[in-house]
Amino acid sequence: MKILNLCTLAAKHVARNRTRSFLTIAGVATGMFLFATIETMQDALKDATVVTANDTTLVVYRENRFCPATSRLPEYYKEDIEQIDGVTSVLPMQIVVNNCGTSLDVVVFRGILKQQITALSENIIFEDGSVDQWLRREDGALVGTNLAQRRRLKIGDTFDAAGITVTVAGIIQSTESSQDDNVAFVHLPFLQQASRIGLGVVTQFTVKVRDSSSLDSVAKEIDQLFRSASEPTRTTTEKAFFANTAKELIELIHFSRWIGVASVLAVIALIANTILITVRGKVSEFAVLKTLGYSRGALAWLVIAEGLILSTTGGVVGVLTATIFLHLQSITIGNEGLALAFIPSFSVWVTGIALSLILGILAGIYPAWQASKNSIAQNLRTS
Repeated sequence: MKILNLCTLAAKHVARNRTRSFLTIAGVATGMFLFATIETMQDALKDATVVTANDTTLVVYRENRFCPATSRLPEYYKEDIEQIDGVTSVLPMQIVVNNCGTSLDVVVFRGILKQQITALSENIIFEDGSVDQWLRREDGALVGTNLAQRRRLKIGDTFDAAGITVTVAGIIQSTESSQDDNVAFVHLPFLQQASRIGLGVVTQFTVKVRDSSSLDSVAKEIDQLFRSASEPTRTTTEKAFFANTAKELIELIHFSRWIGVASVLAVIALIANTILITVRGKVSEFAVLKTLGYSRGALAWLVIAEGLILSTTGGVVGVLTATIFLHLQSITIGNEGLALAFIPSFSVWVTGIALSLILGILAGIYPAWQASKNSIAQNLRTS
């Protein structure tokens, strides 16, 4: 009950100094907004590049090629790859992008065969439209939710990018890969002709293997099979392919972590400075509280509780604002046909709130010591 009373008193102190408290909370919210955004970027990068035991996907690309426009492989490679032991499925894919460099508005078209839509449907949820609508239109596109939200697309809309014009036949969300939420799946023959690549030529093959333990062996066997062919291949895991292809993007996101660290330090300094000013302005009030029987520990907790209220309130506001902003904006950074969407997860919320609590305690330690160290007489003389 005593701790609860001290927290109530701390809340009254915060409410009494409205302007100072508001500015502090706004500053903390700004710092935590930046931290939550950067943490979301780091999480998205981790999901896209760190291989786990559940990963069973390989990407077969043209050797020494990176941008989809330069990677061309014969479509008949599919039959040869399917014969390799451990391979469960092979998906030939033509990829066309509106910008092969790093971009905030990348549009990725993925051309697939009609008979392969069944395998794709196992890992997607239709938010609108259907497979039948897609099959009925040669120019139909199954658009990922992030791309649809970014371009404000709905069923029946026509849009174009990279010289390709398609009609939205379905809006989908992937249950397996966030990459699929940022692309438009179209018919392979349509994309081959619309992009003037020509029939029988694809950008890559997406290969599913029986289990993750056979990823390396299957990759080596595929590359060995086509080593002497006119179009040699380079096969890697899907996440390793992303990590190797989007090096500039990854370096940029890794650098952003330092900005997150700077924002955290700024939050500590802001809260500590605010509380320290408050403590120095309440010297006589602390003397009165000591006279009434408040111990040094109680006064220290009173100051720390005030820091916790400011930091937690600012942290919740900052993380909530970042979550709303990222959901509304559907920010996606693309590089060489690969897209990285920044969608806050529950772990970002937990990390943000926990960090706010820790920062509040750290920021309040020195002011709490200042408030509790002096005797009643010293406090009265100082006032």
